[in-house]
Order: sequence, then structure tokens, then C-alpha cells
Amino acid sequence: MAGRGAPFHLAVSGAGRVWDHDRMTDVPIEDDMIRLGQFLKLAGVGDTGADAKALIADGEVAVNGEVDLRRARQLHRGDVVEVLGQEFRVA
Repeated sequence: MAGRGAPFHLAVSGAGRVWDHDRMTDVPIEDDMIRLGQFLKLAGVGDTGADAKALIADGEVAVNGEVDLRRARQLHRGDVVEVLGQEFRVA
């Protein structure tokens, strides 16, 4: 688990996604909304849900340009999540 000051890396998802820091990645959701912690796991950020939780708690996650510390933050299609220099759009 990543802690304050601890090194952290973005995982390559099981789908073999390679992170391209020059473009945004669309992440489709099934319902009308998804919670931030769930979205990070769906996007393949970190190795575990605990990694996503730590990133949020450490202030490393921004939603629509503003840092958000709420793992239960509701996201809707069109919202943009930035974490460690990578942007993901809820699609």
C-alpha cells in the first residue's frame, strides 16, 4: 500500500492497458453513477482497492480539477478524474 512519501506506480490493467500521459482515457461505467474508489479500481489505478483508498486519502486524486478526499464521491459520465498525472473520463 502506498503511504505518504512512499513510491507508487500505476498498474497495467489485466486488459494490457498502457498509460499514455498525453491523452485522456475513457472508462465506461454501467450505471448512471459510480463512486470514486470504485472508479479508480475499474480504471486499473493501483494494484488493489487499498491503493486507490491511499491515493484518495493522500490527496493525489482530483475530480474535475479539484482534489477530493471522499472515496464515496459520486461520479457521473463526463467527470474527469486525475491521478498521478493521468486523466480518466467517466464514460
